[in-house]
Amino acid sequence: DPELCTLDLRIKGMTCASCVGRVERALQAVSGVKTAAVNLATERAEIIGPDLDRSALVKAIEDAGYDVPTRPIDLIIEGMTCASCVARVERALKTVPGVTAANVNLATERATATGTADLASLIGAIADAGYVARAATETAIMSEESAAKKTAEEAALRRDVLFAAALTLPVFVLEMGSHLFMWVHMAVMNSIGMQNSWYIQFALTTVVLLGPGLRFYRKGFPALARLAPDMNSLVAVGTLAAFGYSLVATFAPGILPPGTQNVYFEAAAVIVTLILLGRLLEARAKGRTSEAIKRLVGLQAKTARVLRNGGLVEVPVAEVRPGDVV
Repeated sequence: DPELCTLDLRIKGMTCASCVGRVERALQAVSGVKTAAVNLATERAEIIGPDLDRSALVKAIEDAGYDVPTRPIDLIIEGMTCASCVARVERALKTVPGVTAANVNLATERATATGTADLASLIGAIADAGYVARAATETAIMSEESAAKKTAEEAALRRDVLFAAALTLPVFVLEMGSHLFMWVHMAVMNSIGMQNSWYIQFALTTVVLLGPGLRFYRKGFPALARLAPDMNSLVAVGTLAAFGYSLVATFAPGILPPGTQNVYFEAAAVIVTLILLGRLLEARAKGRTSEAIKRLVGLQAKTARVLRNGGLVEVPVAEVRPGDVV
C-alpha cells in the first residue's frame, strides 16, 4: 500500500520471547499501527501503518517497561542571523516530545537534537519558528551544491555592500558634512540648497532601503508578527523610524513642531550598509569554518575492521554498532 509508512525503532531491555510479545502488543495498541514486528536478536521493531506517531510509539514501549535508546539527529538550519536565532531554534527543538537535549551552532548553521523524536517533527518545529531545516549527512555541509550556494551568497552580499556604500557615501557627506564642517554647509547652501539636498538624500536612501536593505524587511517584519523579533526586526524598525521621520520632515514639515524639522536619512542608510558589511564578514568566516571542517572530515576513516563471528570484517563506519569490537 503506497499510503503506508514504515518506522524502525531500537529497543533495549528485552530478554526473551515474552518480552517480544509484550512489546508487539504495546505497539499494536497505538492508534495508526497496522502491524508491528519485533526482533529479539537485533533488538529492533518494525512498525507499519498509515499514520505513525513516533512519540506515541516510544511512550508505549517505555510504558511496557523497555527503553528506546536516544539518538542524535543532525540538521542543517537556514535563515539564522544572530544569537537570538540560535536560542529560538534550540527552544523550538526542546519543545518536541522526546527531545532530551538540543544544541545549535550559528557558525556552521547546524543543529543536533538528542532523544527519541523523529526527523519530521524536528523539521516542523523549526519551520514553525521561522527557519528552514533539512537532514544533515556527514558530507551535506561540504557538498558541491552547498559550497556553490555559499559562494553565490557571499558574492551577492559583496555586490550589495559595494552598491549600498556607493549610495550611502554622498548621503553621509551631504548631511553629516554640513554638521561637521562649515565650508561643506556653505557649499551645499550656495549650490543645490538644503531642501534639494534633502530630496537627493531621500532618493538615494530609498534605493538603499528598497534594494540591498529589502532583505531586512522581508525577514524582520514576519518575525515581529510571530512575536519573535530578531536582528532583522531591529534593523527594520530602526531604519524605518529614521526614514519615516525624515520623510515627514522633507515633504510635510508643517506637521512637526517648530525646530524639529530635521532629517536622518544618513542614519538609515549607514545602518543598512554597516549591517550588510557585518553579514559579509560573517559569510567569509563561515566559509573558512566550512573549509576547515571539510579538511577534518577528509582525515576521518571511511571503514572500520570489526570483530564479528570470530573474524575481522571491514565495514563502513556508519555500520559500526554499539558493542562492536573495532
